[in-house]
Amino acid sequence: MPEILTITDPEDDRIADYRALTDVELRTRWEPPHGLFIAEGSLVLRRALRSGHLARSILVDAKRVEEVANLAGDGVPVYAASPAVLQATTGFHVHRGVLASFFRKAPRLAAEVLGAAARVAVLEDLNNHTNLGAVFRGAAALGIDGVLLSPSCADPLYRRSVRVSMGEVFAIPYARLDPWPSALDEVRAHGFALLALTPGGDAMPIQRLSSAQRSRPALLLGAEGPGLSPAALAASDARVVIPMRSGVDSLNVAAAAAVAFWELCRDLPLARGN
Repeated sequence: MPEILTITDPEDDRIADYRALTDVELRTRWEPPHGLFIAEGSLVLRRALRSGHLARSILVDAKRVEEVANLAGDGVPVYAASPAVLQATTGFHVHRGVLASFFRKAPRLAAEVLGAAARVAVLEDLNNHTNLGAVFRGAAALGIDGVLLSPSCADPLYRRSVRVSMGEVFAIPYARLDPWPSALDEVRAHGFALLALTPGGDAMPIQRLSSAQRSRPALLLGAEGPGLSPAALAASDARVVIPMRSGVDSLNVAAAAAVAFWELCRDLPLARGN
């Protein structure tokens, strides 16, 4: 077991990576420029390690040290603190009792993601970290091979996105598409059909897509509320809709993504356990 270092002062510089985790603006200025992200909970910690991410440090409730200390690699400091110190440092009650700081990997290029995928999701302006994490979890569960993000999308490695995805952001390759929306031409050049999910009256039910359109789908999803921009809609090859009942006009973007992912991937071989 590595040496456990006790932290008693929330202002201790050794745990600066974990300071003010609820301040989105501060974390946006701190994490990407410093090449790090934060994982919360032992399950997410294990998934980050399994995906090949390297830990910078682990911060844990002193009562739960044995739960994660053996996961730390050589030279990775493990800091133990009381719940009060954890809360004062992070800005919230760390009820899972486990946090870890990881090095970010070099970002992928869109061509790398597209070249290895048969089905992708393309997200425009998704700024809600909860929705973003849920979309990644749905993508991993239902058969989507990669995710492409417009430049203004939120960071998939922000703590809340990672937590909501249950660490599936580490399993799904993703990249930024820039410039937007002209970079959608690159998606089409890789043989994908650009399918815009929209409640618009000119959209066809998604279950009526042809075999050709289903063979290499790139599903475009817009932000909660505004949906896809006119430019993204214009760039699409087809507009599709999830038929609604009982007067409901739309679903939360993460729920809509899951339904559409299932429809686009329903002919894939069943995964073990299904």
